[in-house]
Amino acid sequence: LTSVTDFILIAGYHSHTETTLRYLQDALHGISRNLHLFLPYCHNQSISKIPKIHSLFHYIECIKEMGSANNSDTEVSEAANKNLIKDGYR
Repeated sequence: LTSVTDFILIAGYHSHTETTLRYLQDALHGISRNLHLFLPYCHNQSISKIPKIHSLFHYIECIKEMGSANNSDTEVSEAANKNLIKDGYR
């Protein structure tokens, strides 16, 4: 849990240095070491096929290529998904 919290907080920095990217990599390693704990709850027994978890492994590369990830979230797509689901039940 600590690694997840560290990753979220560090990924949201407005700017990054090699040191902060190293901290982010350390947090990612902590997450990787504990992913097996979620396997009993995965339908297809593969954590890597969960898009939000899979995307974590590309954050550092994307930050190096495009800059910090601040102000990026899934709120818009989550809201759209929620509305589509509700429409299906109306």
